Amino acid sequence: MAHTAAVDAGVAARDAAESVSRDIGRFRSFLAHGSPGTHAYVVLLGLDTFDASDLLRAQKKGFSYRVLERLQRNMALPLEAVTDLVDIPRRTLARRKREGKLLPEESDRLLRAARLFGRALTLFEGDRDAASDWLTRPQPALGGAVPIALAKSDFGTREVETLVDRLEHGVFV
Repeated sequence: MAHTAAVDAGVAARDAAESVSRDIGRFRSFLAHGSPGTHAYVVLLGLDTFDASDLLRAQKKGFSYRVLERLQRNMALPLEAVTDLVDIPRRTLARRKREGKLLPEESDRLLRAARLFGRALTLFEGDRDAASDWLTRPQPALGGAVPIALAKSDFGTREVETLVDRLEHGVFV
């Protein structure tokens, strides 16, 4: 019985690693060959729809809990860092996992987090580790703030995205 559980865990880990490389690979392909639109970052959530109205409908229904796990694996950050970013307390997270579904407002914050990670990935030309590292280190251009900490609010996310825009255009001040 223990051997079967170990095999199942190994298969699950392999499947998770494949989904990460597939998601990041698709995003890199979008960078190289042109994206399917402004919502290309949703592949980082494991979603396949890029249409704004479809995304809005899905967000209003609430994403599956697996979408949160998918972003966490793609970002290569601890689950606690991602749930802190999207403001889901630990006890609530356990309940969401049991229920298998996020609330609409949690799904909205998850979309925002994926958009931010997509912007960082773009800045670092698809290098996931560089993007995650940048998001979790103090940035002088943000007054020494850590981007992922600022991005807990819409306003903070916009400030980080503005910095990404400036960096993409070579404006370092």
